[in-house]
Amino acid sequence: MSGPARAGRVLRAAVVGAGAVSRLHVRALEASPHARLVAVTDQQRERAEALVDGCTPDPDGSLPRVHDDLATLLATEQVDVVHICTPPGPHREQTEAAVAAGAHVVCEKPPALSLDDLEAMTDAARRAGRELAVVFQQRTGSAVEHVRGLLTSGRLGRPLVALCHTLWYRDADYFAEPWRGRWATEGGGTTLSHSVHQIDLMVHLLGDWASVRADLWRLDREVETEDVSTATVRFAGGTVASLVASVLSPRQTSSLRIDTEHATVTLDHLYGHGHDHWRITPAAHVTTEEAAGWALPAAERPSSHDDLVASVYASLAGGRPLPDVVTAPARALEIVTAIYASAELGSEVTPEQLRTDPHRAGLKSTVRDLRTVPAR
Repeated sequence: MSGPARAGRVLRAAVVGAGAVSRLHVRALEASPHARLVAVTDQQRERAEALVDGCTPDPDGSLPRVHDDLATLLATEQVDVVHICTPPGPHREQTEAAVAAGAHVVCEKPPALSLDDLEAMTDAARRAGRELAVVFQQRTGSAVEHVRGLLTSGRLGRPLVALCHTLWYRDADYFAEPWRGRWATEGGGTTLSHSVHQIDLMVHLLGDWASVRADLWRLDREVETEDVSTATVRFAGGTVASLVASVLSPRQTSSLRIDTEHATVTLDHLYGHGHDHWRITPAAHVTTEEAAGWALPAAERPSSHDDLVASVYASLAGGRPLPDVVTAPARALEIVTAIYASAELGSEVTPEQLRTDPHRAGLKSTVRDLRTVPAR
C-alpha cells in the first residue's frame, strides 16, 4: 500500500477482522511511514475482500492479500504486527497465535473478556519477546498530553471530584448482531463495551484506583447484560468519581469532568476529541496570569487511531518501549471488572479483593431488571 514516504524500518502488518473498526486501522497504517499492510483475514471472506478493495494500492498496483483464517495468514506471510479487530471473544487465542508466530499485536478494546484472559495475553507476549498494544485511542492527542501534565505536575492542585459519563444510544437493530448483549460472546454490557474508553481516559489522568461500589441495570433493551450501570470509584490519590454508562440516551455524549483545588477540567465529545472539546475553568482565587499558563498548546493533534498507531509504530521501528498511550492496559478493565463484582456482591470492591475474585475469569453478574415496572 502506498502512503507517506517511508524512512527507516517498515513493519509488515496484517489485519484480523474486517468490520467497521478495521477501516480505522487501515487508514492509520496507510498514514504511517513505518507500516505496510500486507494481509487481511475475516471469517466472511467477502468482508475481507471489500476491506482490501478500499485500500490504496502499492506503486506496483498490488493490494494486501486475503486469507481464509489467521492460521493460514501466519503460516503464509512474514508479518511483524497483527492488528486484532474482531469481537473480544477470540482476542486471547488470536493474540497467543500471533506472538507465537513472532508478531507484535495491536488489539482493539475491550482487550479481552476477562482479566485472566488479558493476563494470559500479556504473559504470552512477554514470553515471546513481543509487544501487546491495546487500542484506547481516547488517551491520544495533544489535549490529553497537556491536561495530564497539568494534573501530574500538581499545577492544578489535588484532584477532588470527577464525573465520567458514557451516555450513548443503541437500538434493537444494534443488538440484532448475535454476539452483542450476551455474556458468553460480548463479555459484558455497556460498561465493558462502551464506557471502557472513558474509564480508561479517566484512570490515565487520575492514576490507580482504591475501591469501586456499583450497580447494573436493565431498563429497556432485550439483552442478557446491562443497558445501564452506575458506580462510585475512589482513587488512591483521594479523588472520588461518579460513573454512569448507558445505551438508552438519545442525546449522546461522552463526558469527563475533574474538579481540582484550583480548576475544573471538562471534556464533552462523543467518539473523539480535539481542543474545542476541552475546557479548563479556573477557581475564583486563581490569577489571570496563572490560568493563562494552563492554555492548550497551539499545535493540535485530535484523539484518533491515526495518532495511536503512529506512535506505536514509531516506537517499534525505533526499538523503543511502547508509548504511554498503550501502557497499563489492565487498569480500565480492572475497574470494569470491579463494577461487575460489586454489583454481584452488593458491596465495595478493592484491588486486593479483586485479585482473588471469580469475576477475573468472566464478568457475568447480577443485573437489576426493571423492564417490567409499570410506567407512572
